Amino acid sequence: MSIPVDSCQNPAAPAIETRELSCSFGKLVAVNRLDLSVPPGALFGLLGPNGAGKSTLIKMLITLLPPSSGSARVAGCDIRTQSVEVRRRIGYVPQLLSADGALTGRENLELFARLYGIPGTERAQRIDGVLSVMKLQDVADNLVQRYSGGMIRRLEIGQSLLHDPRVLFLDEPTVGLDPLARQAVWERLQTLRDAHGITLFMTTHDMEEADRLCETVAIMNHGRVVAMGRPDELKASVREGASLGDVFAYYSGETLDQEGEYRGVRGTRRTASRLG
Repeated sequence: MSIPVDSCQNPAAPAIETRELSCSFGKLVAVNRLDLSVPPGALFGLLGPNGAGKSTLIKMLITLLPPSSGSARVAGCDIRTQSVEVRRRIGYVPQLLSADGALTGRENLELFARLYGIPGTERAQRIDGVLSVMKLQDVADNLVQRYSGGMIRRLEIGQSLLHDPRVLFLDEPTVGLDPLARQAVWERLQTLRDAHGITLFMTTHDMEEADRLCETVAIMNHGRVVAMGRPDELKASVREGASLGDVFAYYSGETLDQEGEYRGVRGTRRTASRLG
């Protein structure tokens, strides 16, 4: 089954839509006939234990990995037949570092603007706009190796916005950050969605982040979405007074540590040391 082509021209069409989307590696089925629909302007969170299929799903949606079967459209374009158009309409913020500590914030943005093919006549204006949105004007000409973890993450998000994407994918946007830095990133993401209508699709291991930031949360396990809804709906489906961590444990069969994160996540991102 394929998604109708005319949804590409429909502004009310889902920002992300999959139909029976699957990806297999030999006998291993990483994503299993997944149906998913994310409306434009949504702030969508994807949770799941390690090996649930989250990374494979995102790689297909950003056209880094071809699906084994099924179909998907992102920002109105088919991931199989219009991969170049998909890439032009999305931004991607990986968990691993993308900022160069030996360059200033402005130089990092200049580099990414060139990679995105933004004309020279537009670059300065777009870079200044991103610095303003990310609240980095005062440190734009400082070396990134001197930035705090939260400032680096905001710069990385800013890099992904230079070409005005319609959908922004974020992989663990605040892992390894302190509470104040996390809050700053949350505020910037909410501002982006509210002011510019960007659809945000994020994975997270942080239950507080998913509960406070995401309007809709999906829990993925064994290649399928096993639960999806607003955080309050999901909590009510488990029991009165349940937390999102309880929801995660109930639907995935996995446990969380006392701080609400998957065991083993802490330490996967050591921003300052890796930039030095």
